[in-house]
Amino acid sequence: MGWDEVARVATQRGHAASLVVMKGDEIVFEQHTGADEHALFYSFSVSKPFTALAVHLLAQRGALALDDPIARYWPEYAQNGKYEVTVRHVLTHRNGAPYSTGTAIGDAMRMSDWRRSVDAAASARPRHRPGAVVAYELLSFGFVLGELVRRVDGRPIARFVGEELLVPLGLDDTFLGLATDAWSRRVPLVTGHPVEHMRAAAFNHRSVREAVIPAAGIQTTARDLATFYRALLRGGDGVIPREVITAARDVSSDGDRDRVIGHTMRWGTGFQLGFPGQVRPMGTGASALAFGHNGSAVCNVWADPERDLVFAWANNVILPRRAGLEHISRLSDAVIDATAPTS
Repeated sequence: MGWDEVARVATQRGHAASLVVMKGDEIVFEQHTGADEHALFYSFSVSKPFTALAVHLLAQRGALALDDPIARYWPEYAQNGKYEVTVRHVLTHRNGAPYSTGTAIGDAMRMSDWRRSVDAAASARPRHRPGAVVAYELLSFGFVLGELVRRVDGRPIARFVGEELLVPLGLDDTFLGLATDAWSRRVPLVTGHPVEHMRAAAFNHRSVREAVIPAAGIQTTARDLATFYRALLRGGDGVIPREVITAARDVSSDGDRDRVIGHTMRWGTGFQLGFPGQVRPMGTGASALAFGHNGSAVCNVWADPERDLVFAWANNVILPRRAGLEHISRLSDAVIDATAPTS
């Protein structure tokens, strides 16, 4: 086992991969394969905590309350019985309307158009009573919370995240919507599985990669992700108040079956949480205190306060969901094993 095993598992998929592991403030492992350290990977749902923290920042400042209805700030959102949906419901994937259009494909067809996506979220029909069940909001999570930020603060979500998080923390290689002058540094998505070709093609399209998609559109490096989560472990580095990070880690679901993902999960209030003993993104050996977010089993990032450990992995190979989950769980476990104290 050890770092040789980490290196082997990290490159199993082939193509481009970048892994950074930090123990305390030290980088203890770094490997870039098929792309250099400044190459920009499409991170999928690794994006969600950036958007969630923007909402928590506004709550900490008193600009909104997590248990207020979304419609208090965005009246149109009350359509079709969603007047009871709160900010917290969306942050915890309990808003009852996981798909704005009723299907994942319908949501994806609109994702590069902000106005169409936001209008669809406002007119969505709930499948479940708000708060009743956990049902993962693939894309709607970001459009609902992103529009909420704009309505409350006045700044579009990409500008808010940039000014409040990315610039102060020195995340110069992180973009919510790829900047035109960074286009040449993008890493195209690839897949060898016919069922995933449509997804790879859609997310490789320039209109999508340059679009602001707050639940999925962060494009970044493993180094920047590790820097971000190291700052979170340190209490926010004076940029993000410690109580904001704590609120986003607050457990909202501890082993409930997610109606969209199809298996049990542990959710915070903006983060995924470690699920010890289960094949999940942070590994079977994860601490229950670990927090982070998987991105379609293509990218993965987490921090473990118990081990003082940060894991950031960026990749461009799309696998079928189960195979991808098994791989990132195995890679997380390899890192946990490699950093374990020796007797």
